[in-house]
Amino acid sequence: MIARRWFPSLIYSATFAATLLMAPPSSAAQQDGTQPTSYGPAAERALRHTTAEWLLMAPHLPDSSTGTAVSLEVAADVLRARRMPEDALEYYGYALARGGDEARIRNRIGVTQLELRRPELARISFKRVLTLKRKDAEGWNNLGATEYIFGNFQGAIADYKRAVKLNKKGAIFHSNLGTAYFELKDYESARAQFDAALKLDKGVFTRGGWAGVQAHILSPKDRGRFCFEMAKMAARHGEDTSALQWLAQASEMGVDIRSEMAGDKDFAVYHKDLRVALIVRNSRAMRARQIAGSGPTPALAAETPKIQ
Repeated sequence: MIARRWFPSLIYSATFAATLLMAPPSSAAQQDGTQPTSYGPAAERALRHTTAEWLLMAPHLPDSSTGTAVSLEVAADVLRARRMPEDALEYYGYALARGGDEARIRNRIGVTQLELRRPELARISFKRVLTLKRKDAEGWNNLGATEYIFGNFQGAIADYKRAVKLNKKGAIFHSNLGTAYFELKDYESARAQFDAALKLDKGVFTRGGWAGVQAHILSPKDRGRFCFEMAKMAARHGEDTSALQWLAQASEMGVDIRSEMAGDKDFAVYHKDLRVALIVRNSRAMRARQIAGSGPTPALAAETPKIQ
């Protein structure tokens, strides 16, 4: 996390400027999208720079030709945080031209390209990172996120495993690996990775892109299963509120949570919990309202058009 599925943990967003006030970028910069002429016209950049937020920030940005690599990189980070990704990419390009840490900056460029839904360019950046620094755990995680977005889950798993091997304490690496296993319906391996992530960071599933993970698992059935697995993890770790929230979402998506919970030791304390009964009742009522509000089924057309 790209039709697909937008997920993994890293990310930021949009289109590049037409003219850079800097030395010509390297060939690597041209390939991964830090060359501004790869994108829209100068007028587009000029329009972006008429906003009140830009006019407040612009006087404080370092000069592209005299600023230090560090100051230019920091400016890019600020622009990215302010949701100005095109300008962030531009300043990352400036930082590279001024001799900044290429591996670190290309990781950030790739993350920005992913938010812009440019996975091809992101992949180029992350591969460049790993050429420069083979044992960069963040680079392997980010490349795994790109493969995940392309639907290459086996490739994502291989990359995430490298990240985990290099940094066993990276909770997000374990959670990403678990998500890739989940896509292949290897629920046992997914649970093991989710559990490892929770042990390292109790908040790993409540911060960042987990709503996005859930939203981009394609079928409602899979989304429901994902929520149920999250409820199981939360229950195992004694996170009562989270467990009930995930159970509610699973139930709303059609999972028979009573049946799934039966005999499961992780849910032992919830088997006679009135809150679970309320969740099931509310979900049934919600689905009944949805069915009632859907209206009569329209007649089928003579021929169903093919979608290509």
